[in-house]
Amino acid sequence: MKKQKRQLQWLRLDNAAKIYPAARREKWSNVFRLSATLTEQVDKAALEKALTITVSRFPSIAARLRKGIFWYYLQQLDRPPEIREEYSYPLTRMSRREVRKCALRVIVYENRIAVELFHSLTDGTGAMIFLKTLLAEYVQQKYGVTVPNEKGVLDRREKPKKEELEDSFLKYAGNLNLSRRSRDAWKITGTPETGEFLHLSCFSMPADQLLQQAHSRGVSLTVFLTSLLMLAAQNLQAKRLPFVWMRKPIKIQVPINLRRMFPSNTLRNFALYATPEILPRLGEYSLDEICQVVHHCMGIENTPKFMSMMIAANVSSEKMLAVRLMPLFIKNAIMKAAFYFVGERKSCLSLSNLGAVEVPEELAKYIKRMDFILGTQSTAPYNCGVLSWNGRLYINFIRNIQEPVLEQEFYRVLRELDIPVLVESNLPAQKGE
Repeated sequence: MKKQKRQLQWLRLDNAAKIYPAARREKWSNVFRLSATLTEQVDKAALEKALTITVSRFPSIAARLRKGIFWYYLQQLDRPPEIREEYSYPLTRMSRREVRKCALRVIVYENRIAVELFHSLTDGTGAMIFLKTLLAEYVQQKYGVTVPNEKGVLDRREKPKKEELEDSFLKYAGNLNLSRRSRDAWKITGTPETGEFLHLSCFSMPADQLLQQAHSRGVSLTVFLTSLLMLAAQNLQAKRLPFVWMRKPIKIQVPINLRRMFPSNTLRNFALYATPEILPRLGEYSLDEICQVVHHCMGIENTPKFMSMMIAANVSSEKMLAVRLMPLFIKNAIMKAAFYFVGERKSCLSLSNLGAVEVPEELAKYIKRMDFILGTQSTAPYNCGVLSWNGRLYINFIRNIQEPVLEQEFYRVLRELDIPVLVESNLPAQKGE
């Protein structure tokens, strides 16, 4: 008897995901990476078995991007993606052709397992759950160790839950729209890197020392890191623009995981941004002043009522009948313009902090470190991904210009605070401590 072919699931893009296919450029795609460095070299055969089992649990992440008449949509993969060897640099551009085949990469290099995802699939939280679950299955296949389904590890044998696949933006949109008007931000510039090479610099340091510095100022770790980055950007701008009247606002986009604010278990995109800013035309800000500005800005914006207005502003246009009936090529042109004028022009870069990563003890003993890397912005050269693992903070800067100007200023800021920091780079000449 002929075996019946499994029916593949398809999903409309969530509200946040719709902008990313339209915003893609010839040399830029919105891709990010999560990775785990293990204690032993990766067994590729065991990983292939683990991946085969895991992908069926995540139909919205193990997916391809398809093009409809009115909208793009996701289609579940009929087979696991092929495991790749590491490229010469992370986050190589994901072409339209590749995204149509599979918008997820699984990459192995010695004892490191990395996943790279086109942002229409999910956000950092969803991707972390996928990676944890894949690692748990890998440990079971390789070592015969059963990892409990807790701390973000899902049961690979159960079917996906309905709430994991929902578009929570539509569910939690408020009745009042928030205005999108805001000032443009200063942009860091430099010599564009030849080809599409991306520079990666990782700053690692004891998490407890950063926490002590943050708590002594009465702020959270994310607020403190954002403030340090703003101070570094302020110092850099002052060197480049000596006249105060020439200086522009310094603004950092800080993603906020809305699952902590609304009761949602979605594995799709469910994050929005707070965008604190300082105005260097008013004069030089001290670190303590910046901490207070960021703290109060985040306090105002990081609330359910404020975020429901932000969600409503994004969702309202999607619900308009004229927009729904508009052909996709017209929607793409409008969304591309909106992304440029309302999105990336409004910040210098993003700082995304996934926080302290926790996994079950049975899995943790096989992991040496974890990393989170954002891709660069489409029109600006930097972005910054952060997480903590086993008491150590890892801050990954990525850039597509030759000069490491922001990293140098950030390093100076850390050293002035007597924070011991190790700096690693994908260019050997830039390694240091």
